[in-house]
Amino acid sequence: MAAAGPERPITEGALSLEVRWIFPGELAAAVADWFGRFPAEVEVREDTYLFTPQLPGLSVKVRAGRALEVKVYRESSGILEVAGRARGRMESWQKWSFPSSPPSHDRSDPPGWRPVHKKRRVSRFSLASGPVPGHAVGRGGGPGCAVELTAIRTRGQAWWSLGFEAAGPADLLRSELEAAAALVFAETLPGGMELSTSESRSYAEWLRRQAAAAR
Repeated sequence: MAAAGPERPITEGALSLEVRWIFPGELAAAVADWFGRFPAEVEVREDTYLFTPQLPGLSVKVRAGRALEVKVYRESSGILEVAGRARGRMESWQKWSFPSSPPSHDRSDPPGWRPVHKKRRVSRFSLASGPVPGHAVGRGGGPGCAVELTAIRTRGQAWWSLGFEAAGPADLLRSELEAAAALVFAETLPGGMELSTSESRSYAEWLRRQAAAAR
């Protein structure tokens, strides 16, 4: 398995298998260095999520002000477990993306929407071969798994996230994700940190919890 390059925009429904952990606080330099073992693209963008009304099983966002992305939760795919390193909930999603404009152009948050600023470090992996062009991995091309380490800021609060997203033929999604996880977690996180299911959730679930806690 080896690193690969950039993603392609989605224009039709695509299946993915995902696992994500989200933590409060600033992204530590030691964690960034740990992830820096792999070649990564760096992207800074702001995604605006619809968080109310709550739509169970649905995630809606305007991606970087350019695309409306709709994700439908399909099913739980069990637990990703890397002994002594990580346990997380694997979720199957189907995703569509359409050209769009931001929900608002003023400086206030549009009602029901939440802007989330992200600085993403994204590495891509292919189970089947050595280094390949990014357009050939996942996102409508060959199978692959994107792994992202993201510094998050929303409403003045800092968070960070580690996420895996496998794309490609449905019968290869689990093996792609598990192979990428085995490679990423081959080296322990700084300080012996272990990722648990208590921090494992999608962005949509995380935002719902934030909204509930603010009531």
